[in-house]
Amino acid sequence: MTVPPSPMRHRQPSDDGMTRLELTWIEKRIEHWVRFGRVAVDEIVDRRRRIVSFRPGAVFAFVRWAANDYGTIISRIDVVRAVAVDEPFTTLPFVRPGGDILLKIEGWPKVQQVLAAIDATEAAGVDPCDAAPDHWRHVHNRIAAGHQPRPYTLERHRAWLKRREIEG
Repeated sequence: MTVPPSPMRHRQPSDDGMTRLELTWIEKRIEHWVRFGRVAVDEIVDRRRRIVSFRPGAVFAFVRWAANDYGTIISRIDVVRAVAVDEPFTTLPFVRPGGDILLKIEGWPKVQQVLAAIDATEAAGVDPCDAAPDHWRHVHNRIAAGHQPRPYTLERHRAWLKRREIEG
């Protein structure tokens, strides 16, 4: 099975300042999806691919999973903050131009831990894309060190909102 070349391969950073993410879904082969995030624009490329766009400052989780005839070859989750035109960024596959990477985890057992942390954030009554960026960095560091991340509570979220208000 051949997949046509990526429609984002030669795209330059957009004039509208949005971050674009290419999603592919070929059942049991390549599965890229957004776990959370507020999509500003959703463009269907073909039956298997979409390009979603995020406004600067938006936080989203991007999950990538791929397999071949022998099993899983990659499973990864990234929590990324979309950057403004003049901000520095880190490049990331399938993300144009790139973003501020808050969390980067590979390997299905660790990806499952991140998904559980996202579920716990939602269970606490907080939309994960509104959670403090430091929380996602914390989750990344704790899982990378082999420890359980602390849950994101409503109390922590209120403290983050107050800090953001003060910082302007």
